[in-house]
Amino acid sequence: MRRSTGLALVLAGGVLVGTAVPAQAAVSSAPARTAAAGDLKTDLDQILSDSRLNGATAGVTVRKADTGAVLYSHDADQRVVPASNNKLETSAAAFGILGTGYRFRTNVYTRGGDLYLKGTGDPTLGAAAYDQLAAAVAAKGIKTVKGDLVADDTWFEGPRLGPDWNPEDFPYDYAAEISALTVAADDVFDVGSVDVVVTPGAVGQPPGISLSPETDLVTIDNRATTGAAGSASTVSVDRTVGTNTIVVSGSVPAGGTFDDLATVPDPALYAADVFRRALAAHGVTVTGGVSHGRTPRRAKVVTTRRSVPLSQIATPYLKLSNNMIAEILVKEIGHKVTGHGSWTAGLPVIAKYLKSLGVDTSQVKQTDGSGLGHSNYTTATQLSNLLKAVQKKSWFGVFYNALPIAGQADQLVGGTLRKRMVGTPAAGNAHAKTGTLTGVSALSGYVKDPDGQPLIFSIVFNDYKGSAPTDLQDRIAVRLAGGSSSTVSSAVSSSARRSGQNLECSWTRSC
Repeated sequence: MRRSTGLALVLAGGVLVGTAVPAQAAVSSAPARTAAAGDLKTDLDQILSDSRLNGATAGVTVRKADTGAVLYSHDADQRVVPASNNKLETSAAAFGILGTGYRFRTNVYTRGGDLYLKGTGDPTLGAAAYDQLAAAVAAKGIKTVKGDLVADDTWFEGPRLGPDWNPEDFPYDYAAEISALTVAADDVFDVGSVDVVVTPGAVGQPPGISLSPETDLVTIDNRATTGAAGSASTVSVDRTVGTNTIVVSGSVPAGGTFDDLATVPDPALYAADVFRRALAAHGVTVTGGVSHGRTPRRAKVVTTRRSVPLSQIATPYLKLSNNMIAEILVKEIGHKVTGHGSWTAGLPVIAKYLKSLGVDTSQVKQTDGSGLGHSNYTTATQLSNLLKAVQKKSWFGVFYNALPIAGQADQLVGGTLRKRMVGTPAAGNAHAKTGTLTGVSALSGYVKDPDGQPLIFSIVFNDYKGSAPTDLQDRIAVRLAGGSSSTVSSAVSSSARRSGQNLECSWTRSC
């Protein structure tokens, strides 16, 4: 089911205003250090001797945050696939190049009887935002659009799907199409997807299905049924690749509900459809159709909406490992620096910025911004170089607080670490980015030792046996925070091993 976030977002004066990120995480009440610092190599070697890592690559480094002195290293210079640790690189470049105050703009223009909706990649445009734009159009006295409603997504170029993404992922919201004009289906900016809401009917009969926001761009194939009260929910929502048909199957129990996100083909037309409905609700009739197009140079601006600043977008982006925002940032960086909003333009700009931070870019390859592709690679050493360098930047506080925080129950504080390391010295202490794909599991960030000294760590596992061994990462982080390897094992391993995750938990709604 779709995650519940509690992120309060309000629209005011044409600008989306978000809640502030807590400046500091809660202080853990976990017990103090029980192992001497001198035992660090022994303890970490023991953790990495787990049989699940036999034959795997386990790149691990631990460094002092202030000096960069290496306290522990294990295959730290081996090239590894980083999964969503790729977002550390993308985020640093976005903060450094675009700036934390960067806002996306969405404009409505008119010319020759047509109404143009032009996007620049804003991931915060939900149904309420399009309603606000429609209200602004109506307030200008426009009652009828005699021509077409034209969706202009030309700010971004090239393909809308990552070059190395698995086509089997395309129906799911973590692999939606990237467009300069899109719709966020929820308040954590899952763009390019629609929320499919399933409500039970009479037992044995098909359930009701609705879409949020409403759109005609997709067709529902309802193969589901209503089960008895208390029966198991087995509902599945899936879009047939290459089509606009969303198939709903399985059983929803009487008295229960189910909802999940499904991607929508052609996000720009989706946005125009949602906007057209909003216009109609405000008494504005579009007599023509909805089409793709480029806004004429001499078109007249009707209204403009600006997003919240990047500093606020960063919270759901990094906490919940939002792939779509990462890719939007790559293309936005490309457009700002080269005038071309594409992966081809943006990724070399990011590489150049990483090099300026002291990252050895000969050891780093980005084929996307999110890490969804298996063709990305880096090393634990280079991730730690990045984490050390950004501490000197004016935007470091935004970056640090936007990272998931271990053991913090609030989803927009703990993020993908909210259920990990609970009740340990790392809870409320470790700020780190997770990363999980099939055969890839990573955790890189910051943690304070028992004396309050900040440490940098990067842990990237590739080609291990079974499901993601996140418990081993947790044991390392907790050991750095002051726990002993023996107590850490019982504290974190049982829940981690039960999860069986091969994707980020936020993508599968399990955290």
